[in-house]
Amino acid sequence: MSSSKEQEIMRMVAQAAAFYHRLLLLVGPSESGKTVLLHQCVKTNGWPIVNLNLELSQKLLPLTQRQRPLHAQKLLDDTMAQIANPVVLLDNTEILFDNNLQLDPLRLLQGISRNRTVVASWNGAVADGQLTYATPEHQEFRKYPSQDLLLVAMDKNMTPQT
Repeated sequence: MSSSKEQEIMRMVAQAAAFYHRLLLLVGPSESGKTVLLHQCVKTNGWPIVNLNLELSQKLLPLTQRQRPLHAQKLLDDTMAQIANPVVLLDNTEILFDNNLQLDPLRLLQGISRNRTVVASWNGAVADGQLTYATPEHQEFRKYPSQDLLLVAMDKNMTPQT
């Protein structure tokens, strides 16, 4: 039996097909159940899941510090191109926020969601019309307007059961 959050994700994935950017962000702090929920979606729907920190860091490792910002976006695009499924789940997306890579994480996720639906974990919060990553004192802090974004908000007391 699927959880209400999983049902919400499936409903929003279907809804995303009508959007220019077919991006659904699963937003919550660490330990809020984002990974568990994504794996429930894999089990129920057969959607592929990518551990982005692992995949991208392995591809960036052979490059020099100077080369990494120049190649990070293409390496992500290449990773996504290898997946044929129209829905892809991305977990452990923190690498996109690494200041050394000089990326705009939301814009990057929106770009890869133009031709397929992407459900991505986002370690942050939604409040007062703003999507945030990390806390304001953190060096990787980001803040974006949350309007026009498909979001599923989670918090620590909403951890799904396996």
